[in-house]
Amino acid sequence: MFRKSTAADCRAVYDLICDMESTALPYDKFAAIYMEQQKNSSYYCLIYEADGKVCGALNLRFEEQLHHAAHIAEIMEFAVAPGFRSRGIGKAMLAKAIEVAKTHGCVQLEVACNRLRHDTHRFYQREGMHNFHFKFSLPLNGESSAENRLGR
Repeated sequence: MFRKSTAADCRAVYDLICDMESTALPYDKFAAIYMEQQKNSSYYCLIYEADGKVCGALNLRFEEQLHHAAHIAEIMEFAVAPGFRSRGIGKAMLAKAIEVAKTHGCVQLEVACNRLRHDTHRFYQREGMHNFHFKFSLPLNGESSAENRLGR
């Protein structure tokens, strides 16, 4: 079952995203950001629930972009619980996210994905998405490692 997330989903979404990132994020900071996004119409966190358990989360951000002169949706986070992968849930969630983006007046859906997530790249390509961009990052916390790794 699909639904929009609620404040009560915070811990479940946190667990999914920590699993996706292979790290334990600081929960207090995560929860504060999550709760702010719950109040902000520029965000929509889609939940997939099975048997009363949150099994997937796809967090969208909507924004006007000058270089498109249009309203764009971007997938900020997208995670499916390990025991629920390869069952078509991700495909169904992406289709639902596209529907949500369209109802919010978006003309394009974008996603940035770590270069190390090869299975995820294949998923997005299989679903008709194209890799037209590079995304560059610069740590502002004093780290200088150019190494790309998960679980930071």
